[in-house]
Amino acid sequence: MVIHLLRHAEAEEISATGRDADRPLTPAGAKRMRTVARAVARLEPGYDAILVSPLLRARQTAEPVARACRFRKALKESRNLAPMADPGAVLKELAELKASSVLLVGHQPHLGLLFGLLLTGRPGLEVPLKKASLAAFEAGADPRAGVAELRFHLSPRLLEELAPRR
Repeated sequence: MVIHLLRHAEAEEISATGRDADRPLTPAGAKRMRTVARAVARLEPGYDAILVSPLLRARQTAEPVARACRFRKALKESRNLAPMADPGAVLKELAELKASSVLLVGHQPHLGLLFGLLLTGRPGLEVPLKKASLAAFEAGADPRAGVAELRFHLSPRLLEELAPRR
């Protein structure tokens, strides 16, 4: 299984409702994601599933990637990608999903802890991810079974450089 981790792009500090879950991407964050999405599509990930955090900014980050990759299925909302969720819970969800390539869109510190867990097989190590950055791991069919191999970790600036020009 190939697991891509994508941290949401820059979001507004406060939502109209005052709820953290409702914070949208800033105009700059949305623009960056359209460019990053073209770079992700250029990598030809062939996603079987895209899982997103329940928070609005994660969905708004995933949508341009899904469009750019011509992903035709519905995005799957997962509470296991919420900011303070247990990283092991999303690995259990992936094992049950039985996909060969997935995109997980979420937040810090959760994605950083998931990155550390995939890299070392041990909980508690956080590898920080910048907003709109992408990492990919090669794991077995059950990603809980051992250490995954890091394929790449790309900053948003590098992704913007990789994006095809319009």
